[in-house]
Amino acid sequence: MAVSGLLMLGYLVAHVAGNLKVFFGPEEFNAYGHWLRVMGAPVLHHEWALWLVRIVLLAAVVAHAVSAYQLSRRDVKARPTAYVHRRKRSSYATRTMRWGGIILALFIVWHVLDLTTGTVHPGGFEEGKPYQNVVDTFSTWYGNVIYIVAMLAVGLHVRHGFWSAAQTLGIGSARRERLLRGLADTLALVLTAGFISVPVAVMTGVVS
Repeated sequence: MAVSGLLMLGYLVAHVAGNLKVFFGPEEFNAYGHWLRVMGAPVLHHEWALWLVRIVLLAAVVAHAVSAYQLSRRDVKARPTAYVHRRKRSSYATRTMRWGGIILALFIVWHVLDLTTGTVHPGGFEEGKPYQNVVDTFSTWYGNVIYIVAMLAVGLHVRHGFWSAAQTLGIGSARRERLLRGLADTLALVLTAGFISVPVAVMTGVVS
């Protein structure tokens, strides 16, 4: 679970960096979308590298979901009855990890159908014109609501998940706890703000 989570975190960092290119205008953002399909050329054929990324990412998502289910079952088996004395209250991010995971799983499906296949895209989906497709999506109230709620869930998930993964992989320690928690908070804040800035920019007319 820790390894698959960190793999997806690395993808999120790269993804938000790419998304922010939308602020440089349609030509640069569309060029970035084109580059994703030809990266690795001429060694790799058209979209081979992109499909490799998709397959690795899908494997990470499946591994993460299966691990979450297995750990949940082990937790129930280990403690079938509730504690007599309640433990110290955990953070909101910790308590919402499972629901956040479900929200993100549903969002991934919607996101792919919206901006990759164009199946549920509002207006006319145009292959090879991601800038216009992004503007179309965030010109609808429901597109903004779905995306912003999902990105808030991402922030909470990253905040707890990064620190938890560090403990699992043996990186964490009492001496490093403050640093790791600060890094987790910073990553969560930067990712959430970066992703949400795009729909906000479309809503306010900064990107149009």
